[in-house]
Amino acid sequence: MIWRFVVLSGVCVLLHCSEVLGRDVKSSERRTVTFSRTQQDDSQGQVRTRSRRDTSTSSGAFKPSHGPPFTSCRLSLTPSEHKVLDDNTHETGFNGDDGSYVILTWVGDGTGVILVLSTISAPIDSFFDGGSSRLYRSTDYGKSFHDISHRINNTFIKEEFGVSVGPGSSVILTADTPVVDHPGGIIFTSTDAGATFKFIQLPFHLAQPITYHFLNPDYLVALSIDGSLWLSLDFGAKWTKVHDGVHSFSWGGGINLFFSCSKIDTVEAEERGDLQLKRTQDLGKTFTTIHEDIYSFGYIGTFLFFSVMEDMRAPRVMYFSSDQGDTFSKALLPSASTEQFYSILDGDEDMLFMHVDNPGDTYFGTMYTSDDRGILFSKSLERHLFDGHRKSDFTNITSLRGVYLTNKLDEDGRIRSVISFNRGGTWRQLNKPENVECGEKVKNCNLHIHGEHSRNNHIIPMLPLSEPTAIGLVIAHGTVGDSLSSSQNPDVFVSSDGGYNWRGTLRGPHHYSILDSGGLIVAVEAQREGQVKTIKFSTDEGRCWKSYNFTEQPLFFAGLASEPATKAMNVSVWGFRPEEDGQPMWVAITIDFQSLITRECNDQDYEEWLAHSTDGRDSETDDCVLGVKETYRRLKKQSVCRNGRGYVVRKKQSPCLCTREDYICDYGYYRHVNTSECVRQPSTANKTLEICLNGEEDELLTTGYRKVPSDRCEGGFTPQLAEQTVIRPCGVKPSPGPPARSKSPVHFDTPRERLVLILVCAGAGVIVLIAIVSAVFAVRRTVYRDRTPVYRFSNLQIQDDDNCMTADLESGTSSNGTACLQDSDDDLIG
Repeated sequence: MIWRFVVLSGVCVLLHCSEVLGRDVKSSERRTVTFSRTQQDDSQGQVRTRSRRDTSTSSGAFKPSHGPPFTSCRLSLTPSEHKVLDDNTHETGFNGDDGSYVILTWVGDGTGVILVLSTISAPIDSFFDGGSSRLYRSTDYGKSFHDISHRINNTFIKEEFGVSVGPGSSVILTADTPVVDHPGGIIFTSTDAGATFKFIQLPFHLAQPITYHFLNPDYLVALSIDGSLWLSLDFGAKWTKVHDGVHSFSWGGGINLFFSCSKIDTVEAEERGDLQLKRTQDLGKTFTTIHEDIYSFGYIGTFLFFSVMEDMRAPRVMYFSSDQGDTFSKALLPSASTEQFYSILDGDEDMLFMHVDNPGDTYFGTMYTSDDRGILFSKSLERHLFDGHRKSDFTNITSLRGVYLTNKLDEDGRIRSVISFNRGGTWRQLNKPENVECGEKVKNCNLHIHGEHSRNNHIIPMLPLSEPTAIGLVIAHGTVGDSLSSSQNPDVFVSSDGGYNWRGTLRGPHHYSILDSGGLIVAVEAQREGQVKTIKFSTDEGRCWKSYNFTEQPLFFAGLASEPATKAMNVSVWGFRPEEDGQPMWVAITIDFQSLITRECNDQDYEEWLAHSTDGRDSETDDCVLGVKETYRRLKKQSVCRNGRGYVVRKKQSPCLCTREDYICDYGYYRHVNTSECVRQPSTANKTLEICLNGEEDELLTTGYRKVPSDRCEGGFTPQLAEQTVIRPCGVKPSPGPPARSKSPVHFDTPRERLVLILVCAGAGVIVLIAIVSAVFAVRRTVYRDRTPVYRFSNLQIQDDDNCMTADLESGTSSNGTACLQDSDDDLIG
């Protein structure tokens, strides 16, 4: 059977993110999941992929292995529980639908509405144009679906970005319209979660998904295939061209819209760094040129950033702005050559995590953290892993403030996991799980977490999972031992305290999902060449599991789907089976656990939990992270009840005294091994860093320490000298006072007298210049003798210019410039 061959070749599950406020995309905000029946071609869509080399073991050999054994609690379903689940399990077979892809999108919050787009694309050499698609809608969280293809006139919807959801209940469908003989594309818009749709003929053809404003769903921005930027203020009814020659764009704060564009007759402007960065603050009426000759830009949190090559012989540098581009400064970061790249790993309104790649195909670089201006960057982690696909294992543990997890490539060639509980201030290896023993031959027994690197190599089906409403809960695939082995059978581990302590919970790879704000976890075993019919669930954060056979006819598994924000108690298992004619049929099986866990939680079901209290540190800093103690109200593990949709995370905060852990080492300093002291880097040049472009510089004096951004500690440890900021003129000499009037003016009339005057003035000038230079060196020697470096920054001159011309349309291929960074580690150099 053809379908059986397709299934055995593998199933790929892709995740897409929605556009959110601050562009800080977190797992709880993912609204769209794509399930595929065909194996994706890994070679497609890769940009400048490096040559592969094995980084899993020091010898470079690929040896599948199993981790140390562990046991976990298994409980049996009672007959009554089995009957309840049977009565509340709903199966939908999409008869006659042989689509290759299923794109599932949740619409609105708590509406229960799901739109499912099934598509099949015709091969390029086929006699048929485009392909076909069907649109389905559910209003009961996936228990039943109705074919609503007729509401859009059975139009073929794009597979790549066919369904886009925005704030509220807004939806946009993009038709797959041929460019030839069609003046523009076609979209269908809905403001009632897909109950009705409006047909709209566009005056252009879309090059990428339409981008919503993160607060006002009526404000839409789109990029056409000819590089024109278009804007709609009435949810797509009318469109106005904003600018020509645009390469990428992004919404900023308020109604600020940023975009990069090409100058006239510029060929391959993005590759050469010949783009202009512009901003409009009045929805396209006027424009401001922020910077010339940029390569690429982005916006995350409140930071605007872009890369520039200031000198054709020099590497690229990064500039940041925290005030919507009004002012910006060069970041104190190592420059990146053409064989390197910068990558923003994560960011918010307080700070940024930045990766700077090492030269060559090293598969690692250095991670830096910024100050609240995005200017001063301090070294956070060396040898940070970045694999050949330019993907990082960097993960924000959203269930506990300040926790980040990533992997590093050590000098012995092994990958090891490290975790930070203070926003990158310090890193350490993960503790050994409490129910796992490594054996005597293993010198260092730690837990190592599989991330993007492992998923790219098809070792795991899912990345680590955490949710803001499930306090302290983390689920991840891991390996216990000296390093992250190349095991084809990683196990599932769970932490209930934000990553301090772990427990082995499921043997082998699984797909998993968090429901009911952490009160329920569900998992399905990953079967590469088999069918599934069993789902596992836990009500005590993975300590004990029950299994339920949700169908008598196994299906080839494609993925799990549950409502974002983890409020619901419904989960859908997606897959496909062969129909009578042997063709595959999509199947969705939705299990409603709300009927099994019927009791609403009361006050006795919750406990007060002091975050970071399981660290085992000394009493001075115990429980204090980022300057505060945080006590959460969360569900007891033994409580079998329902948090419900009204559940809200509650916490109490109290400030702590400052310690050295509340500070990171400033630029030019590093934390010495086995100490908490920040010492000067010997390689740092003993010179003042200064940029002077518009007559103002910011001179910053430091003692080598800088408080971690968002840290709220008070009193306690304070560096010896307080940080000082002095604003002073740059490159502008003091204006001389009015000349003294002499009662008897002296005149120099003869040529000899004029020559003497010129020589005297020149000699005096040389003497004064020598004195000034000597004084400067003396002052600098004094400053560096006290080990207090001086950093200077200035703002680039902003120009008003709207003379950006249309680029060559044949070479104006547009890059992805949506407001949402599709990955937290988007490459900025390109």
